[in-house]
Amino acid sequence: MRTEVATEADSSATGTLHPGGQLSALILGFFAAAWFGWAHGGTPDSWAIPLDIASLVCALVAVFAATRVWRGRRNGGAVRIDPGVNRRYGIVVGISYAVLGLGAVVLGVTGHPEFVASWVAFVIGVHFWALVPVLNDRSLIPLGIVVAAVAVGAVLLDLTTSASAIGITGVGTGVALLVAALYGLQRRTS
Repeated sequence: MRTEVATEADSSATGTLHPGGQLSALILGFFAAAWFGWAHGGTPDSWAIPLDIASLVCALVAVFAATRVWRGRRNGGAVRIDPGVNRRYGIVVGISYAVLGLGAVVLGVTGHPEFVASWVAFVIGVHFWALVPVLNDRSLIPLGIVVAAVAVGAVLLDLTTSASAIGITGVGTGVALLVAALYGLQRRTS
C-alpha cells in the first residue's frame, strides 16, 4: 500500500526500500496468514499441515516487514501519513467492515454460513479498489480483482461441485495476499 508517503530521510534516492511497501507487506502478510487459517474450515484434513506451513510463511513475511518498518522508523524513514489520507482510509475501511458484517449476518440468518468467507473476500477485494485513489497505489487494482474473482469463483464452484467455498476462498485469498505482501517487501522508491 502506498500512502502519500513521505520519509524524513531523503526518499528521492532510487533503490531505497519504499516504507509504504514495507507497511503493506506487514498488513497483507498478517491477513494472508489468517486466510490460510480460515481455509481449514473447508479443506480435507490432509491439507492441515500445508495450510499451517503457509500461515507460518505469511506470519514470517509479516514479522520481517515489521522489522523493516521498525528499522526505517529508527533511521528516519518512517511512513508519515497525511491526516486527510488517514481519515479517508478510515472511512473506506469502516464502510467495508460494516458491509461485510451486515452481509455475514444476512448469510448466517438465511442459512448460508458457508458463503461468509467468500462474502468477506469479495468485500475486501472491492475495498482494495476503493483504496486506490486514497492511497495513490495502483497495485491494489490487480489485488482487488484477484481477491473478488476468487470469492465469486469459490461460490460458483461450491454450488456446482463438491468443493468448499470456505477452502477455496481461504487458500485463494491467502495466496493473493501473500504475493502482494512479497511485492510490497521488494518495492523501491522512485
